[in-house]
Amino acid sequence: MSTPSTTHNAPEAARPMTGAEKKVIFASSLGTVFEWYDFYLYGALASIIGAQFFSQFPKQTADIFALLAFAAGFLVRPFGALLFGRLGDLVGRKYTFLVTILIMGLSTFLVGLLPNYNSIGIAAPIILIAARLLQGLALGGEYGGAATYVAEHAPRRRRGFYTSWIQTTATLGLFLSLLVILFTRTIFGEAKFAEYAWRVPFLVSVALLGISLWIRLQLNESPAFLKMKDEGTGSKKPLSESFGNWANAKIVLLALFGLTMGQGVVWYAGQFYALFFMQSILKVDGYTANLLIAWALLLGTGFFVVFGWLSDKVGRKPIIMAGCLLAALTYFPIFKMITANANPALQAALKNVKVTVVADPASCGNLFNPVGTRVFTSSCDVARDFLARSAVRYSRANGPVGKPATIRIGSVEIPSVDTSSAADPKAAAAEFGKAALAALQVAGYPKSTDPGIVKMANPLDVLRPQVAKLIGLLFVLVLYVTMVYGPIAAALVELFPTRIRYTSMSLPYHIGNGWFGGLLPATAFALVAQTGDIYYGLWYPIIFASITFVIGALFVPETKDRDIYAQD
Repeated sequence: MSTPSTTHNAPEAARPMTGAEKKVIFASSLGTVFEWYDFYLYGALASIIGAQFFSQFPKQTADIFALLAFAAGFLVRPFGALLFGRLGDLVGRKYTFLVTILIMGLSTFLVGLLPNYNSIGIAAPIILIAARLLQGLALGGEYGGAATYVAEHAPRRRRGFYTSWIQTTATLGLFLSLLVILFTRTIFGEAKFAEYAWRVPFLVSVALLGISLWIRLQLNESPAFLKMKDEGTGSKKPLSESFGNWANAKIVLLALFGLTMGQGVVWYAGQFYALFFMQSILKVDGYTANLLIAWALLLGTGFFVVFGWLSDKVGRKPIIMAGCLLAALTYFPIFKMITANANPALQAALKNVKVTVVADPASCGNLFNPVGTRVFTSSCDVARDFLARSAVRYSRANGPVGKPATIRIGSVEIPSVDTSSAADPKAAAAEFGKAALAALQVAGYPKSTDPGIVKMANPLDVLRPQVAKLIGLLFVLVLYVTMVYGPIAAALVELFPTRIRYTSMSLPYHIGNGWFGGLLPATAFALVAQTGDIYYGLWYPIIFASITFVIGALFVPETKDRDIYAQD
């Protein structure tokens, strides 16, 4: 790749944003908000969808299939990046992200109309999964198109600021989906919502689709793409040129491992894993946990734009690398402070109560449980799974070969149970859990109703020290998210030439976010369950953020002064 000129657009650096540019940013960002709205709806309503479309299975199995269908949307995002990235480099940015939003909106609308399993049988879940795959493919093409389109309209020294508005869209889309769901539940009530009104948020997407299409149809093609077409310098084979040519493929790999991998895990750790940690590990009720995260996001969302703007001054790389490094260095103390403030009694128990699982090593298996519905049967796994779900820190000790496992809580021993040989496995597991829980509470572990656990009475209950401290800690996590995410679109756009930009930047972005980031919650909790340490899951984002910091600091070039109109 040739060294870009640094003279193009220099006079535009200090001028104010024009009306046409505001329209470009608004249209691109609004459409992307609606796409994220569509994508998050399914995740928020996965349990209801499982009951509607996988009712032929027991509830636990139905939940597994519903969540796996949701995960499928993440897994196919890189393939959508390849498909629509190629299309965007061949026929244009504008028409490609018109196609992506049309596919996204129609597939979401289809879910709202789709008869359930009781009506049309096996066709219902098959069509549902097909719709989810289409959603994931469309989302894989949307982000690269929006980022490229906005960046190619922006003055050279303001690309970070212009593209940072797109970075707010995932958070805003999540907010919009939750607001529509909450409003619908309030209007219809829980019973009717679970029966049929859950379809309303999906059906509303057709109105959002119409607005997005109307706005985007009024836009012109990006000037960089038109210039390339006029000069006849476009790529005939963008996939081959992006990934089959080592000179560019090397930059793609650097973009993945030196930028988006760390950005993806910091993004998911600061929002989704923090929410999961409070609910599943610290036993904060869902209403309070969601409000705490919502306040942190409300306070922090503007910093996407702040750090995008700052990246135009100091560079993309310093801000993204600083976000990864700060996250890696401070996740352990921050999450420990979250524990101390959200559930003080649990923090004391973790420090003072010694719990040991004594078991034959051969009876201890892998506790990977990505959707939380896997059933364990061996006495060792039953014991460790119970302790992990109860947020109990434990160690392991070898026990007699062939003997059932026991939990040693101080001087008290509670025998575990092998449910595979029990006459009533559920009753046996419940009886063991009841006895173990009672012993843990006597030793000092808090009940789920412990008055010390943080609880918000209403959305404005933010002035109490316990609540305010937690919002402050979560705000710091969101601040790291804005540091790594605010400048990322500009950085990716500037790494690649116009003729293959859409293709080249989309793939590393969606692997970094859809795979490395999307797998974080399940993998992190599996590490917690396997080790007995509630903080051990943090090693997942810490390690990948650290790798990105090292690779990015050493090998990723600074791009803020590049002229993206320059051709090879």
